[in-house]
Amino acid sequence: MKLLTSVTCSALLLTQAISQAQETATKPESPETVAKALQLADIYKSVVRIEVATQVPDYKTPWNAGRFSGGTGTGFLIGKNKFMTNAHVVSDARRVLITMHGSSRKHAARVLHVAHDCDLALLEVEDFTPFEDLPHLEIGDVPALESQVRVIGYPVGGERISVTRGVVSRIDFRPYSHTRADSHLVVQIDAAINPGNSGGPVLQNGKVAGVAFQGLTSADNTGYMIPTPVVKRFLKDIEDGKYDHYVEIGTYEFELFNPAMRKVYGLGPDSPGVLITKVTPGSSADGILQPGDILTAIDGNTVDSSGNVVFAGERVNMNEIVERKFVGDTVKLNFIREGKEQTADVTLKTLPAARMYAIQYGQKPRYTIQGGLVFQPLNLNLYSAHKFNNPRVRRLFAGYLKDGIFQDRKDIIILTNVLEDPINSFVTSFEGNALASINDTKVTTLEQAHQLLNPEKTPEFFVLEFDGIDRPLILPGNQLKQANERVQRNYGVSKSHNLEN
Repeated sequence: MKLLTSVTCSALLLTQAISQAQETATKPESPETVAKALQLADIYKSVVRIEVATQVPDYKTPWNAGRFSGGTGTGFLIGKNKFMTNAHVVSDARRVLITMHGSSRKHAARVLHVAHDCDLALLEVEDFTPFEDLPHLEIGDVPALESQVRVIGYPVGGERISVTRGVVSRIDFRPYSHTRADSHLVVQIDAAINPGNSGGPVLQNGKVAGVAFQGLTSADNTGYMIPTPVVKRFLKDIEDGKYDHYVEIGTYEFELFNPAMRKVYGLGPDSPGVLITKVTPGSSADGILQPGDILTAIDGNTVDSSGNVVFAGERVNMNEIVERKFVGDTVKLNFIREGKEQTADVTLKTLPAARMYAIQYGQKPRYTIQGGLVFQPLNLNLYSAHKFNNPRVRRLFAGYLKDGIFQDRKDIIILTNVLEDPINSFVTSFEGNALASINDTKVTTLEQAHQLLNPEKTPEFFVLEFDGIDRPLILPGNQLKQANERVQRNYGVSKSHNLEN
C-alpha cells in the first residue's frame, strides 16, 4: 500500500516530533517512542535553510555582467562546519546565507567544494559557534525497495521545516538534470521533491539514505534522491582538498537483443555481452578495446545483453562499476574479439573533453571581439543560448568527443554575433558558423584565435575562413582600431575579450 504523509513542524518542534513518532494519536507514549522523538527533534535542528543570491552569465552578450537572481534550498550538517547540499542550490552563487531551524539569524557561508557532475556541494559558515552543539548526520546505506524514508527540507510555500514520508519505489541509473550530461545511480521515492527541498537529507532509521535533488514534473508524488554511494564517493574524492571528477572508460555500446546479430557474433541465446561500437580516442579504453568487441564482464560482474550488471544486490547499468572508482584505479574487462575470449586491465582516467556536453557553472563566458565580430568557444551553454541550427556546427558538436575532434581542435570557435559597423557590412550571413582559419593558420583554441586577430604587426587584411563556406570574410587591418572604438562605445562593450573562465 502506498504510504505518503506530510507534516510541517512549528516552533513547538519537540511536541510535534513526538506526535509524529506515535503510530496513532490514541496510543500511549512508550519510552522508546519518546526517545525516538527526541532524536528526531535534534536531527531536525541540523537541517538548515540556504538562501542564495546568484549571477547567471549571459552567453549572448558575454561582456555583460549577467542576470542577477536568487533562490532557496536545504542543507544538513555532516561534520564540524561541513554542510552538505546540492550543487544546483549554490551554482553561480554570489552570496550564501544559512539559517538554523527556529532562528531568524542568517549566517554567511561559502562553498568549500562543488561537484556539478553529481550535483553535490559542501559549505561552511564564517562563524560555526552557534552550530557547535548540533548533531552531525551520519551517512547510511542504500534503502531497500518498498522501505519508508523521510524527506526533510524547506520547500517553497513556507519558511519552516517540512517533513514528508515516502516509499522507495525504484533504484535506477538515470540522468542528473543539473548538468544535462551526467548519469548516476538514483533512488526514486513516492514523495514529491519540490523547489526548496533540494539538498535536504532523506532519512531512514536516523541516518542519511540520500540527498533530495530533483522531481518528475510529468508525474505526481515522484521524486529522486542521490543515494549514499554517490555521496560517499564525493566525500572521498575531496579528501585531498580538491574534486577530481568521475572517471570514464570511453566506450559506446549497443545492446545485443537481435537474434541475427547475436548469431553473427557467435553468441548463444543466453550468452552475456554488449557490442562495443566505438572507443573515444584518448580515453581509458583506447588501445585496449576496439569496435566489434563483445564486452562480457567488468571486474567479474557479468554484463547482460542490455548492458546491465547485478551489483550490490541490484540490477544496474554496468557503468555503476566504474562510477565508484577514482583516477588511477584499474578495472578488469572480459571481452570476446573474433570469437576468442580475452581479458585486460584498464587504468581509469577522466575525460575532460566530455564536459563539452555538460552545462558549466561558476565560469565567465570566454570570448574575443574584433571589428564587431564576436567569437566564442562552443559548449553546451553556448549551444543552448544561441540554439544553433547550422548543420555543420551541429556535426562538430556531436562529433567533438565521439570522433576525437578535440584532439585537433581544443576549442571550436563560433562567430556568434556581428555587432554592426561600417567595417563589417554585409557579413551577417557568416553568423553561427565555425571559424576554420585566420590568414591561412588553422584555429585550434580561443587564445590562439585572439592572438591571430591581435598580432604585433597588423596585416593589410584579415582573411577568415569558415567550415563549409567557400568564400572568406575579410576585414581591412588599417581600419580596425577605429572600428573597435566605435563598437565598444556604441554597444557598451566594457572589455574586448575574456580568455579565462
